[in-house]
Amino acid sequence: MTPMDNASQRRHAEPRQQVVKQAIHWLLRLRNNAANARLRQQCDVWRAEHQEHELAWQRVKTLQAELSNNFPAVPGALDTLENSAHGLGRRQALKMLSGALLIGSGAWMGKDVAGWQQWTADFATNTGERRGFQLPDGTRLELNTASAVDLDYTPQQRLIKLTRGEIIITCGGIDQGASFDRPLRVQSHHGVFEGVDARFILLQGPVCTQLSVTAGRVAIHSPIASNGGPIQVLPGQSYLIDHRQARLAPALDMDAGAWVDGLIVPRNMRLDNFLHEVGRYRTGYISCAADIADLRLSGGFQLDNTDKLLTVLAQTLPVKVRYRTRWWVTIEQQV
Repeated sequence: MTPMDNASQRRHAEPRQQVVKQAIHWLLRLRNNAANARLRQQCDVWRAEHQEHELAWQRVKTLQAELSNNFPAVPGALDTLENSAHGLGRRQALKMLSGALLIGSGAWMGKDVAGWQQWTADFATNTGERRGFQLPDGTRLELNTASAVDLDYTPQQRLIKLTRGEIIITCGGIDQGASFDRPLRVQSHHGVFEGVDARFILLQGPVCTQLSVTAGRVAIHSPIASNGGPIQVLPGQSYLIDHRQARLAPALDMDAGAWVDGLIVPRNMRLDNFLHEVGRYRTGYISCAADIADLRLSGGFQLDNTDKLLTVLAQTLPVKVRYRTRWWVTIEQQV
């Protein structure tokens, strides 16, 4: 077996930190809702989705036992952490539990411990990465490149906080596992949105959030309509929301949700706008000369390899790709 094979085996023998954090989240929810058979079934589904999920679950269960063994002077240490969580909120509880588990298993996490302590998001992606997650209530969450969300699920609410980037939410109606209705709401920097049997996309920019609904119905709760009630958004509609108002967006020049399939699909899109979108999936700077910025293109382009995408672009339009460095790319007119 080659050194590379050994390295690959070691990587697959240890679940990623983010997956371990998800396992801790499930552990906390199940301990606080021991009689909820539906929740336990959802956890079983999550564990069966991927071998890494099951490995993370077993690691966390092992660490839970180690925690009790390593702190004999503090009986019920895990329960104490969870009781404290009622006053602190779930995210603080995760941090406390993560820290305690790490103290009891420093050899396992090794030099990755510092990375745990610096996390600020429950789910996140790097530049160029796209990932999907199944949430405890059955909601499907898709994260686009360089995106992050936090979950605030309590007995009183189900809230997803979009802290950066773009997400797709596929949700049902009310939470059947709760003793009372808990609508699913998503909060961006610019508004609060409630989905009912819906699939919708939220893209958070520096000055506004773009909402696009592909199925079901989404209510914009903040900012509210002029009549004082929520704005109801139907399939095929898109809105731009800032701190003051929500307004219908002009016709989109690209398929808003194609990225979940690894595609960017422009529709008579300006070249400079297209490159701005492509730039979200790669590290560095990419632009075009002013004299070709208004060139238009339509079609479908693969996102997984942006260098190859640029090669295809040069075959589609009368342009050439100039690499000043690996991370500094300009598109120029072909002469």
